[in-house]
Formats: sequence, C-alpha cells, structure tokens
Amino acid sequence: MTTTALIPFIVFCQALGALIGACTTVWGELAYLRALRDGKFDHAERMHMRAIAHGMHFGMTLLLLSSLALVVVAYLSHAATQPAQTASYWTLSIFALLVIYVSWALSRKRITFALGSAIAFTAWWFLAYLTLGWIPILSFGASVAFFVVATVVFYGMLQYVRMLAKPRS
Repeated sequence: MTTTALIPFIVFCQALGALIGACTTVWGELAYLRALRDGKFDHAERMHMRAIAHGMHFGMTLLLLSSLALVVVAYLSHAATQPAQTASYWTLSIFALLVIYVSWALSRKRITFALGSAIAFTAWWFLAYLTLGWIPILSFGASVAFFVVATVVFYGMLQYVRMLAKPRS
C-alpha cells in the first residue's frame, strides 16, 4: 500500500480526534451545569468529569498523532506543498497547543475557570471545524482574530447559561 493511500484514513482519524474532544467539551459543560444546579460536587460528578477528561485526552492524542502522520506521509510522498508551509497547519497546531496549555493552567488554577473553559471550548470546536474543512481558508492572523471574537461570544454565552443554572437563594 502506498503512503498516499493512507491519507484518507489519517484525515478521518484527525477529524475523529477533534470531534471527540469537541463533543466531550459539550458533555463537560452539561455536567458542570448539572453540578451547579444542585450546588454540590459529589463523587459521582467527579468521576463523570474524570471520564470527560479521558475523552478529551484521547481526542487530543488521536488528533496530534494523525497530524504527525500526515506530515510524515507528505514528506515520504514528496508532496509539492508540505504541511508546515500552510497557514491551516499552523493554525491547527497552535489551537492544539492552546487546548493543552489552557487545560494545564486550569488544572493548576493559573487561569480562571470561566475564561479557561471558554478558551478550551472554543479551541476544541475550532479544531473540529478545521479538520472537517468547515472553516474557510484564512490567514493565520485572521484565524486568530476569528478565534478571539468567538471566544468572547462563547464566554458570554457560557457565563449566562451558568448564571441561569445556579440555584436561587
């Protein structure tokens, strides 16, 4: 089998990893809202959040390994345009690193939960949309600007939904 025959499978794995991560962020937000509603964070909810974290870990691992495999296949097949020469490759790489950094910062309480969760939520969905080809090809700067605006919008939406979910005293 030639290396170029692997490309559709690798792209599928890359998109699957991004979708797993994006869907688990939604699942995580819903679980967090459920925990907010009753005002307690019990053992079952903690285990539920741990399962979500494992899903995001698996999604990121699959996404990054697939991205690496695409770079290797492009190199071995002597592709005219190597991935590192495209803005979409660097956009995908930066957003993946951003998700990793923000997750680390959230776990160490170096960033507020509201801001960190909005950044991670938006970045995961950007990764999913990038791998599926649903975001138009933009320059790196335009992608970052679009991401910042989307993060602000999601921050506001998530804060509003969390405010509505809190129990009234």
